[in-house]
Amino acid sequence: MPYEWVIMPKAPERSGAFCHADGDAPAYRLHLWPYRSLPRRGFAGFIGATCLLLALPLVGVLGSPVLWGLLPFLALAVTGIWLALNRSYADGEILEELTLWSDRVTLDRHGPRGRRQNWQANPHWVRVTLHGKGGPVPNYLTLGGGPREVEIGAFLSEEERLALLPELRQALARGR
Repeated sequence: MPYEWVIMPKAPERSGAFCHADGDAPAYRLHLWPYRSLPRRGFAGFIGATCLLLALPLVGVLGSPVLWGLLPFLALAVTGIWLALNRSYADGEILEELTLWSDRVTLDRHGPRGRRQNWQANPHWVRVTLHGKGGPVPNYLTLGGGPREVEIGAFLSEEERLALLPELRQALARGR
């Protein structure tokens, strides 16, 4: 699953650990990120295999001027694939952090290209809602409370959002 719950231990008063204004550390922290089907190591292997497969037909034209006519097009194809995959990685660098204190819930979304969005509410008023239909994706999860309703885990698969729902509700109930 591309998410992880961290149960925060109670930090001593003078430990220097991040604490809320009233001195208590967050009880829970949830990290969510998009699934990567092609890791960076696989990316390098894919580019290498593409270069090798594109170079195979060139063996027959080694030493002829046809090689120099085909080479720029093959280099352009490899560059295009590299740029497209690199852009996909940059667009997928999303991290959502849900932090629960006894008196506050915050959701911080670190989006691609440094874009940040924040939301906070009182945990006693926060409700987790699953929208089966009618949302931008099936089984759309939202957190409501405070001035607005925000989505959480839109990049997760349908099954992952269904699995996250009871965990979110349980963590909110324990955090209250």
